[in-house]
Amino acid sequence: MTAPRPYRIAPAADEHARGLAECHIVCWREAYRGLVPDHVLDAFDIEHRTEIWTRRLRDNPGRTTVAAADDTVIGFITLGPALYHPAVTDLELNALYVRAEWYGSGVADDLVQTTLNPETPCSLWVFEQNPRAIAFYRKYGFTPDGASRAEYFANVTEVRMVRPEGAIGSWPWPPPNKPSM
Repeated sequence: MTAPRPYRIAPAADEHARGLAECHIVCWREAYRGLVPDHVLDAFDIEHRTEIWTRRLRDNPGRTTVAAADDTVIGFITLGPALYHPAVTDLELNALYVRAEWYGSGVADDLVQTTLNPETPCSLWVFEQNPRAIAFYRKYGFTPDGASRAEYFANVTEVRMVRPEGAIGSWPWPPPNKPSM
């Protein structure tokens, strides 16, 4: 028997907008300090980011799933159509972030296993200089396809990773202990 998780996984709702904004900003600062210029990271504004998340949740319901401990959003995943063209898959993992204090806890795994079907092809973009994220995505069957681009707001290169149909990597499917929604 598995011990209960100290967090829950749930579809994002309107009440998560501010928590998503806070988590998004914290995760960017934790993961990208030294990679993205400090002035970019320091310029994030919680009120502005909350407005962005409020619009995203209203305009794109069902695309974002949160992990929350008590009332704090500790991670999230967003799926949707490919944002950049040419698209190589219909589905794109647009964002996956977990607060650093939750690294290694299973939060990111639970978010992926709860939202991604390994039978559905998917692509994503990841910073080339982010080996931790690249290794994580490889675990789920994603591999670089040779495409790269410059991130529009920083002098950072992103590489595209693709998971073709049926390439589930080392993850169990269906997940043995899928978190309750």
